[in-house]
Amino acid sequence: MIFVTGGTGLLGAHLLFDLVSQNKKVRALKRESSNIDIVKKVFGYYSHDSTLFDNIEWVEGNTLDIVSLDQALQAVKTVYHCAAVVSFNPKERDEMMKINIEGTANVVNACLHAGVEKMCHVSSTAAIGKKQGGELISEETEWDNKKSSYYSKSKYWSEQEVWRGKEEGLNIVVVNPSIIIGPGKWGRSSTNVFTEVWKGLKYYTLGVNAFVDVKDVSKCMLQLMDSKTNNEQYLLVSENLSFKDLFIQIALALGKNVPFIRANALLTGIAWRANKLTSYLGMRIILTNETAQSSQSISRYSNDKIKKELGIDFIPIEKSIRETAILFLQQFSS
Repeated sequence: MIFVTGGTGLLGAHLLFDLVSQNKKVRALKRESSNIDIVKKVFGYYSHDSTLFDNIEWVEGNTLDIVSLDQALQAVKTVYHCAAVVSFNPKERDEMMKINIEGTANVVNACLHAGVEKMCHVSSTAAIGKKQGGELISEETEWDNKKSSYYSKSKYWSEQEVWRGKEEGLNIVVVNPSIIIGPGKWGRSSTNVFTEVWKGLKYYTLGVNAFVDVKDVSKCMLQLMDSKTNNEQYLLVSENLSFKDLFIQIALALGKNVPFIRANALLTGIAWRANKLTSYLGMRIILTNETAQSSQSISRYSNDKIKKELGIDFIPIEKSIRETAILFLQQFSS
């Protein structure tokens, strides 16, 4: 039996599809309020076989409920821990820190208690250190607490709980995906960029970050868990790309006008402060100090380690964008 947390998220839904497509016995954790129709929709993107979704055993609970975890892990041999909160909203900071760190600690403890053979923890490039001047960042780059966002801190300290589990006898693999491209719940997490471009995004920045197709992330996780590899960490990256190029490619794929106004550090600084003020009037927070700084920074990541381990050829991001845009348009252009 395989156990998956975060199954209703972008990555979790794709992972569930890949697992049941391989006839694996899968149990997935969901909150009482979770909408599993999102997962069903993702399955429909890739298969017309409606019985695949029925092969998932859903159990209610959450990573902060130790009892529900202990019950869910009965007879489980392998665990994929995908559940996490991704947020740069200061109002959600405490919840994010609690779920990402304490929730991961609970999953690790439950794995140890249940005698789980191997666990894959989904972290993020945000939990890896930075380098100046666009120099390539690897798994060995030292993390800097002082220069990190709260999301970064939550993912770094959740990783430490996983490494603590390794010291207590749990076999682990840690993956650090870059920004994930793929279809899911539109408007949430990384899919939000398609929604914003569809609305008519006019601005771009010259910051650089790494991107990866959701299908590649799931593929790497499955291969690593099926291998003899234990207690290793891997950056999962297809390409390093400027936000300008990303926005242009998405706009072209959606048939929208490309962004044409460069937002420099001064402009993004004004924008996040203005958004903070309007948030007090009930407006949605779409830009924070942390995201404004990230949009201007240049962070390039290496995928050498995972390519040497698995020999994988990552899907080009242009193709990922094109395929995701087709699915987006099916829903929003009708």
